[in-house]
Amino acid sequence: MTHAAATGDDGVSVRRWFAFYGLLVLAGALPLAVLIALEGWSYQAWADNASETFAETGVGIKLLVFVLYLSICCTFLPLPTGWLVAGMATRQAAVTGELWSTVLVVATVGGLGSMVANLNDYHLLTWVLRSRRVARVRDTRTYQAAARWFARAPFFILIVFNVLPIPVDVVRMLATTYRYPRVPFACANFVGRFLRYGVIAFVTFWWDLGLVAVLALLALAVVLAAARLIPATGRRLLAACAKERTA
Repeated sequence: MTHAAATGDDGVSVRRWFAFYGLLVLAGALPLAVLIALEGWSYQAWADNASETFAETGVGIKLLVFVLYLSICCTFLPLPTGWLVAGMATRQAAVTGELWSTVLVVATVGGLGSMVANLNDYHLLTWVLRSRRVARVRDTRTYQAAARWFARAPFFILIVFNVLPIPVDVVRMLATTYRYPRVPFACANFVGRFLRYGVIAFVTFWWDLGLVAVLALLALAVVLAAARLIPATGRRLLAACAKERTA
């Protein structure tokens, strides 16, 4: 396969990115497996007392699980992230044992994980947009209006929408469709998630909310997921009913 065929006319090599991502995951999974073996993890201990076992687990294992999990949380696999960010920032997690260093570590590691996940989105959507039928979205008035708005301050807009806890990041999709360059795209995503996770970590640690913050954010994630899925399911059901009536 030629380079042009592998990258498409957008100049993005999807295959190369996911080969690189696979190596990143492997580079994190191998030391994680070693650390787990050295600590002698017991699933029974987790079942009996998850909170205490989590507190006693090594920081290296926690951070590796943290970054690997966040790296797969993208639009195509919309897993909740806030609950784990809060969990890592609890005093029981003892990432550093001090407020500002905990905020810095959680926000930095979390931001890097989410940046990688958002780059997964970028490359997957780029691949989808190579379909002529899908690419026609660029010819619609709605897209063209959104593109003009995005072009005014793309970097800033990406940061803002990465800070806001919205269920569907339409701006990230818009940036990819707009063919916004990957380097500033990645940087804006990191900065936005760094700020977002930093706020969550600060609030969790400062007020010593512990598992209350984790459960609250998990509940919020469930509500946001339901808000995303229910309308989509309703539209599909209505469309199916309409087809049956016309058949």
